[in-house]
Amino acid sequence: MATRDAVLAELKQVVDPASGQDIVAAGMVRALSVEDGAVRFVLEVDPARAKAMEPVRADAEARVKALAGIQNVSALMTAHSQKAPPELKPARKAEPQGPQSVPGVDRIIAIASGKGGVGKSTVSANLACALAAEGRRVGLLDADVYGPSQPRMLGVSGRPASPDGKTILPMRNHGVTMMSLGLMTNDDQAVVWRGPMLMGALQQMMMQVQWGALDVLLIDLPPGTGDVQLTLTQKFAVDGAIIVSTPQDVALLDARKGIDMFNQMKTPIVGMIENMSTHICSNCGHEEHVFGHGGVVAEAEKLGVPLLAEIPLHLDIRLAADGGAPIVVSKPDSAQATAFRHVARNLIAKGLA
Repeated sequence: MATRDAVLAELKQVVDPASGQDIVAAGMVRALSVEDGAVRFVLEVDPARAKAMEPVRADAEARVKALAGIQNVSALMTAHSQKAPPELKPARKAEPQGPQSVPGVDRIIAIASGKGGVGKSTVSANLACALAAEGRRVGLLDADVYGPSQPRMLGVSGRPASPDGKTILPMRNHGVTMMSLGLMTNDDQAVVWRGPMLMGALQQMMMQVQWGALDVLLIDLPPGTGDVQLTLTQKFAVDGAIIVSTPQDVALLDARKGIDMFNQMKTPIVGMIENMSTHICSNCGHEEHVFGHGGVVAEAEKLGVPLLAEIPLHLDIRLAADGGAPIVVSKPDSAQATAFRHVARNLIAKGLA
């Protein structure tokens, strides 16, 4: 049976005559699916070159079909057409503007950080599992499109199915329904997208994924205050945001900017989580504040928002995340897991999950 890598290798033999690059390197191959001898992919081309690209599409389809074990090949072309001038647009009723809800989802909570490396994704995975352990119906959307890590942390692999070519079926593990762009790309494949593609991907993952009935959908955001954050808060009804930061001053500087962005977008701040708060030596029991101490506590008091938890810097948390079973799942009775369970119960008590 031909593999995805074998199909990609064959597609790399097909050259775009305009650029001289193969169609894979040129970024034209989209939505590649290889399953049970059936291959489906889309060639994204310039609308002006659609006719000239038909031989390229036919060549790509023929090459893949010639691979051993391939029984059916579907190769389509698509193009981004430019919008018509305003005067050429047909008169129609204005579409409703403003934030919209996601069908079947009761609440949406964003988990954000001002800068990368503060453990936001680890907190997201553990909080999702903690809420599931409390009996909540939980979804987790990995919206960190440039560095999707939730498939690894939740022990999920494989490609999401699409029964009709429009609806995407999410993956599920540890009681959490999960979707990530990382499930659509290879582990070492970079996502080289501009803002409009990012915004389109986020809206697709929000509205075209069959989330089912959820009490809460957690959104693991990328660090910073960019296109993904703005699209989420402008297009969708977000019930609140949790800010994750380490105690160090540099992290708090960026966390303040993230908080200010949510304030400008009228998104309530649910609270702050101080991650990597303290480290206790496993040999001697000495406690050391590697990244400083009390910075997030003071910031939360200053802003008048709750401090949801102080999560320690502990080897078990890292090992559990890398192993695909967050600490809440792998060591549910540990002090580290208890901290996440406390946050989950706090959210439930506030009616946010």
